Amino acid sequence: MNHAGQLPETSIIEIVKAALDRGARIDIDGLGSFVPNSSGGFVFASRQMPKIFITYVHEDYSAVESLGNALTAHSFDPWIDRCKLLPGQNWPRAIEDALSVTDFVIACFSTRSTSKRGGFQAELRYALDCARRMPLEKVFLIPVRLDDCRIPARIESEVQYVDLFPSWTDGFARILRILEQNVPSRTDFALLDH
Repeated sequence: MNHAGQLPETSIIEIVKAALDRGARIDIDGLGSFVPNSSGGFVFASRQMPKIFITYVHEDYSAVESLGNALTAHSFDPWIDRCKLLPGQNWPRAIEDALSVTDFVIACFSTRSTSKRGGFQAELRYALDCARRMPLEKVFLIPVRLDDCRIPARIESEVQYVDLFPSWTDGFARILRILEQNVPSRTDFALLDH
């Protein structure tokens, strides 16, 4: 610390460079990673994983966390509020921002969510508004049932849902097929090679 009790001025570039010199991988959430290359330098590989906004009620977080982990393991980038929102962040604005740039929305329905008022219902309505702006043939909203609940008639009349019960494995395989068949075309590229 310097005389004023502040940390010494070190640029983020110096910190990243020092970590890379040690052979570390530096991940920048949502953007990509600096990774060492074979010539002793480094590259920045952009992260082009399809983004998936997951809406749910907090009572279903355990199932949603499992779903998010499984999606991450299959090279998708799930957006789950408990993982992405920062302390002090304006969460309604952050959620709207995340919904406006996502590739897919997975709406997790359960007996707890269908009758509960609050954030889940608001996020679902905003997702439906976003879906209206998409081309008709684009898959955007994927309703998922976590248990034997009713899907709202407005959604059930237009969109096929997926059950994650009684077989989570079969239901998840179906979600993966849907996502993989509808991934927006993107290419990974190196922004920086040093």
